[in-house]
Amino acid sequence: MRQSLEEILMAFFMEHESESFFVQEISEHFGFTASKDFKILVKQLADLEDSGKIVLTRQGKFGFNQKNRTLEGTFRLNDKGFGFVTVEEGKPDIFIPRTDVHGAMDGDTVAIRIVQEENPYNDKAASGTIVKIIERAVKQVVGIYTRYPSKIMLQTGYCGEIAIKDSKLKKTKCYVTRKGLNPVDGTVVIAEVEHYETERHELVLKAHIVKEIGYKDAVGMDILMILHQLKIPTVFPDSVIGEANRVSETISPEEIEGRVDLRQELTVTIDGADAKDLDDAVALVKREDGTFVLTVSIADVSYYVTENSEMDKEAFERGTSVYLTDRVVPMLPQRLSNGICSLHPYEERLTLTARMEIDRSGTIYQHEIFPSVIQSNERLTYDEVNVLFNTNEASEKITPEIEAMLWNMKELHTILERRRMERGAIDFDTQEAKILVDEKGAPTEIVLRERGVAERLIESFMLAANETVARHYEQLKVPFIYRIHENPDSEKLQRFLEFITAFGITIKGKNDSITPKKLQKALSEVRGEPYEAVVSTMMLRSMKQAKYDITPTGHYGLAAEDYTHFTSPIRRYPDLIVHRMIRHYGKRPGHLSKKEETLLEDKLQQIADQSSRMERLAVQAERDVNALKKAEYMQDKVGEEFDGIVSSVTKFGMFVELANTVEGLIHISHLKQDYFNFIESHMILLGERTGVSYRIGDRVRVKCVKVDVEAREVDFLLVEDAKLAKTERPRRGERFDDKSSKKGKKSKGRQRFKKAIKT
Repeated sequence: MRQSLEEILMAFFMEHESESFFVQEISEHFGFTASKDFKILVKQLADLEDSGKIVLTRQGKFGFNQKNRTLEGTFRLNDKGFGFVTVEEGKPDIFIPRTDVHGAMDGDTVAIRIVQEENPYNDKAASGTIVKIIERAVKQVVGIYTRYPSKIMLQTGYCGEIAIKDSKLKKTKCYVTRKGLNPVDGTVVIAEVEHYETERHELVLKAHIVKEIGYKDAVGMDILMILHQLKIPTVFPDSVIGEANRVSETISPEEIEGRVDLRQELTVTIDGADAKDLDDAVALVKREDGTFVLTVSIADVSYYVTENSEMDKEAFERGTSVYLTDRVVPMLPQRLSNGICSLHPYEERLTLTARMEIDRSGTIYQHEIFPSVIQSNERLTYDEVNVLFNTNEASEKITPEIEAMLWNMKELHTILERRRMERGAIDFDTQEAKILVDEKGAPTEIVLRERGVAERLIESFMLAANETVARHYEQLKVPFIYRIHENPDSEKLQRFLEFITAFGITIKGKNDSITPKKLQKALSEVRGEPYEAVVSTMMLRSMKQAKYDITPTGHYGLAAEDYTHFTSPIRRYPDLIVHRMIRHYGKRPGHLSKKEETLLEDKLQQIADQSSRMERLAVQAERDVNALKKAEYMQDKVGEEFDGIVSSVTKFGMFVELANTVEGLIHISHLKQDYFNFIESHMILLGERTGVSYRIGDRVRVKCVKVDVEAREVDFLLVEDAKLAKTERPRRGERFDDKSSKKGKKSKGRQRFKKAIKT
């Protein structure tokens, strides 16, 4: 299609949006030198200037109107209706008010126009308006179907509507057309969106049903809905199951050939009592000179899951196993994950081994990585090993030989852990909840996960193996996958440094010179304090997410120069690929050609990106399910009182976390004893009249007043506490900053703020 002169000129100005031109320069550029053509050009430029699409400078030049400049980015929708657009990673997001969302959905690729530039003087972010939706992220929705009666079907032309369960779309209407399935009322369905439209700033979808998942009240359907919303596969294709079923459940003598035989070495697995996918086994010898030989053997999954096989393709798509309250969504079929690849005791298993020689200071001075065969002597649990360490009493399974090895393992773990702490590794000792459910999926109890010596011991050994493998292949300078953790974002780190000053902690130095060791020292200063977990969580939030990449930029949180994931190939695809690369380089020790190297790097980066994405989805699924089950658990506790700690403070209230990790909101409108202002730099709610303040780490007593299971939200009220009981209540309608107060009088509110941040 032939372009108009207006389109040609606008394309020119947009291409040179930072420049301006005289008319003569424009005419020469396009060859409009004839008098007639020149007049047409001048008239078109005048029209464009009148319409505001271009501007005329004081120098008489024409240029693109910067107010019309559009940027492309990814839109993230907040539950409240507004959102943010990320234009470039590492750059500040652009705020989009609710009235400027214009029907965009979470994850959409959009074009925006800047309305208000960023103001560095008052920390106000840039804001914009969405002018075009380039690509929709949501092409399918999951929800509960309500079927219309025949009369309404005839009137509206729709079969029914879907109550979408995604919190980002809970206000979105979704009408079902007659194109697809028409199941019974209450069926959980997947629908494909046909049309998107906006009515009064609210998005309306038209879709047809493509799949029925099951009835809404069926056991486990609540979790299944979350998995489908996040597009996490829950069923293996027949081709994958068929391929898994063809894998032998025994090992032949031919398969052992070429492997180092470790079957006679004393080896054990140590895992949780309910674990079925046992992918790591450990052995340790302490020499007479005080040095150690640590052997970490990992299930050789890559031997069974070959490149481009059906299982490999499916594992790539899944990226990781997902561990939820009442189920595991495995990356590999159970025949492998719980069978031939699981290192069951007394059974021969094919493995890849990292053997490390470690001196008394914890330095790994020599290592080997090789294919092997093992036969685990015993399957131990964390509880059994912790009982041994805590009481010196061994269970029946722990023979004298195993017991002696376990005590040596504890000694080596202490050495390795101390060495990590000395170099600055950050120990985020955050509390994790384990939600116990009954046979119907209803939560019965929330307990804190133990992180005893046994758990930390295995963690130390796995970290050592992962670092050893990463360092080995980084030194070879061959294409490889690494686990990286970049330095914290400067602005987020600065906010955290300001936040911890409220607790009397100061970290000296510029942001780019703040080492992990300095942050670990800050954590050690709050060890044992009631706000320890909160400070740890806030520090964690200031960090970037760890991810997979082919460039070994190091791991900030572990203070490690090189790091990878080698120890869990049953449940993580990058580990499986690391094993595959070890096998690949073992068979081809020579250098790759430049072409081979480039092709391999491209493929590995694709795997790294996909694995990072699926890991984030798995974490989101775990959070969503935990929030759902915690809300269900609190349903019958409305009216009960609990002790808690303020875990977060915002301008709309404060979140309080109970001892069992359940978190609930006290809305600021329910703090009726005073008028509270939010002091963001110190994360404090400060009463204007009373000077009462609430900040992260404060102990409070709360009453559970409301639970919304569907929204996964718990609401608390503050029970009368000593802070407010000792203060005078403001009279109704009275504010500390009342305009009737005398001019020139010092603000008591400001004085109280200074006092509040010191206490």
